[in-house]
Amino acid sequence: MKDKILFGYTGLFDTPDSIINAAKKASEEGYKKFDINTPYPVHGMNKAMKLPPSKLGYASLVFGLSGTISALLFMYWTSVLDYPIVIGGKPFFALPAFVPIMFEVTVLSAAIATVLTMIIVYFKFPNISHPLHDTDYMRKVSSDKYGICIQADDELFDESKVQLFLKELNAQSIAPVYFDDEETENKPSAFDKKFIALLAVVAIIVSGSTYILLNKVVYSVPFNWMMNQNKISPQQSNAFFSDGFGMRNPVEETISRGNLPYQFKNKPEEAGLLLANPLAFTEENINLGRNKFDIYCSPCHGYFGNGDSRLRGQFPNPPSLHSEKVRNWKDGNIFHVITEGQNIMPSYSSQLTRQERWAVVLYIRALQRAQNAKESDIQ
Repeated sequence: MKDKILFGYTGLFDTPDSIINAAKKASEEGYKKFDINTPYPVHGMNKAMKLPPSKLGYASLVFGLSGTISALLFMYWTSVLDYPIVIGGKPFFALPAFVPIMFEVTVLSAAIATVLTMIIVYFKFPNISHPLHDTDYMRKVSSDKYGICIQADDELFDESKVQLFLKELNAQSIAPVYFDDEETENKPSAFDKKFIALLAVVAIIVSGSTYILLNKVVYSVPFNWMMNQNKISPQQSNAFFSDGFGMRNPVEETISRGNLPYQFKNKPEEAGLLLANPLAFTEENINLGRNKFDIYCSPCHGYFGNGDSRLRGQFPNPPSLHSEKVRNWKDGNIFHVITEGQNIMPSYSSQLTRQERWAVVLYIRALQRAQNAKESDIQ
């Protein structure tokens, strides 16, 4: 029977202060290969053990910058070399638009690579046969005890001296820990053939299932996600029509919804007789008419319709809206002038909607009544 190989000596403590003191003493004695095991993180342990800063950050930095550079080069190659296209007037190499992608790839690369480096390099995954596993020491430090383990491969390790050192620290349950025979003969590693084969099988199954699900199952009839539609896209040809064009001109004399043409073009008399204001004298309609009147009408007619133009010297002053002629006009006559224009006054049909023009008529009537009030209006 082969002699067991010593891994190290362990000792247990009852309080956080005692394990902190043990860590300090071990560091002061010059031990380098020792570890502290506690059921929860103990504040100040890194300082007591004199642990150097972790080098894991360097791996994060390298892989993160690799992701940044890879994303930048890929987007440069795509947008400048392989498929250059101007979008919204932007240059081919639109760096501000690339920044969010570069940031996401940097974070993703650094996060994944950091975890893999920690598990594979630092923790020697899939090494699951550490000597401390399944020991009474590990069961206790995982519950309510605090422990120290000084490894036998430390340069200062001497079995008798280590035992005496642990006794001086008032450690409890001082015990040696040995390597298992199977572990010393065949240590598992991240490059174990069985482990690699298992990872390959899992990767193939997951990749195949994902491909079939996302590319076949979800697009099976009737769930094709409307990718195949009975429609014609702009500029698409169509053999149904003799000219081969898919896009058709509107049928002659058709009218698009909401764009009924003005029926009384060049017919002011008929407009006065047949048109009636559909809007009621409400505060909302009066305010709408006032707003549009002040914007489009007041520069020439003045804010009160007196014809006192603010554009003096540029255009002839228009007649007053309070003249007997205009006051005797029907609402349809005023609406017709706003719609068609008159003399040097242009049409405002493109600036004002049908409702807004009728609201302006209401406001003109309110101005006329205000400046030509009867005695009955103020009683």
